[in-house]
Amino acid sequence: MLPSFSATREARTLLSRHLPVTRLVSAPSLSRFTSGDVFLKLESELPTGSFKPRGALYALFVNLARRKPREVVASSTGNHGAAVAYAAKLLGLPATIFLPANPNPVKRAKIAALGARIVESGLDLAEAFNGASANAQADDVYFLDDATDPDLPAGPATIACEIFEQLPSADLIYVPMGDTALIRGVAAATRHLSPKIRIIGVQVERAPAYYLSWKRGHVVSTETCDTIADGLATRTPDAGNVEAIREVVDDMVLVGEEEMLSAIRHLLFEEHIVAEPSGAATTAALMQSGEKRGTKIVALVTGANITPDVLRKSVCERVDAESATR
Repeated sequence: MLPSFSATREARTLLSRHLPVTRLVSAPSLSRFTSGDVFLKLESELPTGSFKPRGALYALFVNLARRKPREVVASSTGNHGAAVAYAAKLLGLPATIFLPANPNPVKRAKIAALGARIVESGLDLAEAFNGASANAQADDVYFLDDATDPDLPAGPATIACEIFEQLPSADLIYVPMGDTALIRGVAAATRHLSPKIRIIGVQVERAPAYYLSWKRGHVVSTETCDTIADGLATRTPDAGNVEAIREVVDDMVLVGEEEMLSAIRHLLFEEHIVAEPSGAATTAALMQSGEKRGTKIVALVTGANITPDVLRKSVCERVDAESATR
């Protein structure tokens, strides 16, 4: 479940034709929390507003070269679905995206705008996955599953290549963790490029399945994954993914709902960066980390598709707090 570096190089060549290199920017306002130098990798600048097109585009491209599917199907809480819709449109293939009921409306609208068919199925990602899997039984339908597709992690692995070129002296990379394709790709490529760099995974307290599995060394599912960070809302870990992250991830931390709201607010007001909760999770972790002085830290900002309600809640809490002190 870890991508080879040869696949990562191939992915980088392919993706360079369609996607820009995302910026790595200094974040001095975060450095005071860590006593280190913090840099933000702005994956939210990619098409569809998240890092997900890296994996979806690469996986669809290599599978089109192997066979001729008539359709691509995916399950998603939103960002992966939008990325699959984007890749399918770019490569001329119909797409059907299964979302949980009442999905993030910003992400749903992006999927619809890209021309994909949308099916709302079940209460969470696990149930949407079941719907997509049942729909993809035909031999000529390609089920591009974010969690288990063997080709997909080579796409996000290219993030590590860019970081290494932009900041060769990096010491730590903080990576948000949902279905683990992102952290498996980034960590595997980092191990090849610079084994000294430590990889820190970030999950949310209300969706800690992979965190618990990593800690205990076996699959630990949770009953629910009710969190504002819909991009990190997983409750049924894959055994192969658990084994892979235990091999390449150095440490993990959990962040809470209020901590993510605070991080969203901080990024917006102090760094002028819009981030959704899952995209701000690494910032939330940094704001409570206390890493040692001199450390060069990279935090991935993985998505900007925040709903108006969550953005309003984040901003208004600061306004209300300031009003209360006057």
